Amino acid sequence: MTEVVFSEALEDWVYWDQAAYELGLSLGLLTPDVSFSKSKRIFWEDNPAGRALHATLLALVDAGLLESRDDDEEFRWASTKFLNVFDD
Repeated sequence: MTEVVFSEALEDWVYWDQAAYELGLSLGLLTPDVSFSKSKRIFWEDNPAGRALHATLLALVDAGLLESRDDDEEFRWASTKFLNVFDD
């Protein structure tokens, strides 16, 4: 199974539900054998998992790691450096 790299999945602008799906994959909450189209109800129906993934996207925007546009309808990776790289 190929590891999902969230920063690469959001290299270009994606709609919020696709961004939430990619986040779920990268966290191991969703599995890649179930496609986005079959997982969409998680994001469109009111449930704790979908709300948590969307809230996490917004928290990543607040942290400067993601950018959003169109009233948080689309997201993309914004960070140009990794947080675990430190100057000596």
